[in-house]
Amino acid sequence: MKTISKTLQVLLAITFIFSAYTKAVGPGFFEITLMDQGLAPNRAFAGHMARFFIGLEFALGFLMFFPFYVKQLMQFTFLLLGGFTAHLIYLWSIGDSENCGCFGEMISMTPEQSILKNLIMLAVAFIVYKTAQKQSISKMFLFGFSGLTIISMWLFLPMPNQEEFPFESFTHFENKGRVDLSSGEKLIAVFNLDCEHCQEAAAELGELERAHEGFPDLYVLFYKEGTTTVDEFESLTQSKFPFSFIDVNTFFDLIGDSPPRIYHLVSGGVTAIWDKDFDQNITNTFDLTK
Repeated sequence: MKTISKTLQVLLAITFIFSAYTKAVGPGFFEITLMDQGLAPNRAFAGHMARFFIGLEFALGFLMFFPFYVKQLMQFTFLLLGGFTAHLIYLWSIGDSENCGCFGEMISMTPEQSILKNLIMLAVAFIVYKTAQKQSISKMFLFGFSGLTIISMWLFLPMPNQEEFPFESFTHFENKGRVDLSSGEKLIAVFNLDCEHCQEAAAELGELERAHEGFPDLYVLFYKEGTTTVDEFESLTQSKFPFSFIDVNTFFDLIGDSPPRIYHLVSGGVTAIWDKDFDQNITNTFDLTK
């Protein structure tokens, strides 16, 4: 039984570390999730909150590899998972079916799936709690290690300056859900639904996407001034990308002399702006000739 308990303890530790890692590789998505779920009032607060929880999960996971204060760690695990599960039950009750962010963008989980995952983790923690042997060490090690691990997140995951990012307010796209535009490599297209040039560009992009598996993630910001709907636009252009709507002021701020325009983003920074030759620019940038 001792071997089984130790094995379960290690598996629980790995799960917490993996959970922290999936959030750490793209903290922006976790920040957006905290805001969307009503846990953070703004992006700055969400950034600090995200780093705290990532550090807490790392600390808890690493401490579980040691044989000290195992029962106390399991008690804290009950509280942490219990709180998360209660929140997930609330999300499930109001019909939220989007990725809850438990494993970041790496593994998408609905609130129901995450509730089940947490219940399994709680059962494992209970078994470890009941079978663990008491071993202690100076509590300074416990609190010191946890504190240093949490604080280090602000060093390893520095807070970005979102005020300089022109797309910071776009965190949700139809057909996709929550999206963190400030991480990874992405394309942002700015289209007017009634613009013929925009429709031609969208048709080219749709054809390019179908022809190449390596086509990058592309998100569309639509401005609607006439009668054309998104469904009509997609049917006409044979294209379908995650989209969000923008108002007239934002539209004119983002385009050049006339639409359409595409932004190439890398880790939230605008590395290129294209107003024409979209297929050629995308093909060359992402090496779609292979």
